[in-house]
Amino acid sequence: MNPTRRRPTVVTTTRTTRPSPTPPPSTAAQASLYQQLRSHLAVLKLHDAAEHLPAVLDTALAEGLSVTAALERLLAVEVEATEARRLAGRLRFASLPTPATLDGFDYDAAPGVDRNLISELATCRYLETATNVLLIGPPGTGKTHLAVGLVRAAAEAGYRTYFTTAADLAARCHRAAIEGRWATTMRFYAGPTLLAIDELGYLALPAEAAAAIFQVVSQRYLKTSIVLTSNRGVGSWGEILGDTTVAAAMLDRLLHRSVVLNLDGDSYRLRAHHAANDTLRRTTTGTRQPLT
Repeated sequence: MNPTRRRPTVVTTTRTTRPSPTPPPSTAAQASLYQQLRSHLAVLKLHDAAEHLPAVLDTALAEGLSVTAALERLLAVEVEATEARRLAGRLRFASLPTPATLDGFDYDAAPGVDRNLISELATCRYLETATNVLLIGPPGTGKTHLAVGLVRAAAEAGYRTYFTTAADLAARCHRAAIEGRWATTMRFYAGPTLLAIDELGYLALPAEAAAAIFQVVSQRYLKTSIVLTSNRGVGSWGEILGDTTVAAAMLDRLLHRSVVLNLDGDSYRLRAHHAANDTLRRTTTGTRQPLT
């Protein structure tokens, strides 16, 4: 007897249909949401982010960025603008006399300056130990250039800085003493993480100047750094300040933690003058004979 043939089982499957995607919001809804976002940014005073919002949204749509990536890009715009404003404020307060930078220093004209040392100072690590920098040498050898460059580097690194000359510092302290603002002025000079005092020894200082500069140095001792430039060696500072005792006490504090750079060479101003004369001679005479 032939076995009974079994009919094949037919399995029927039911196709499940995916729900249709949520329709995109209407143009009016998108505009309303966009305006709310702009309003939120304005309330939070994120003005640069609000200004760049359209461009960031367009980029996010074109590049298919995630919400997180788009938000990061928007906030990065605000952070960059905030840091730029803060740096501009620090540079305004620093009162730098020139736009000089450490990168623009002419090492060929100052062969005695150690590039590696300047590169190390540019990291601003010396500020963490309240180390002072003394730049000593004749006029025109780049002392002020280096001082300005160090102050600028510190400001760009986020430190509060201030640049002054020894004569201006003395005059300001003198006025403060007369007007009863001595303590306020001392706090002002004690505040910046880096204080640059330029041109000590260039001009004759009044009798009270030595006391004023000494007070500023003493207040900052072992707390914050000073960059000081002078055209006179430290052995002559008693003559500069008119008081050898004050000069010795001030040097004791400055040199305790310090880097001393002795600059030498021809004045860069005279080099520029000679170069201009050379150019004029070759242009007008076509010779290399020196002008008399």
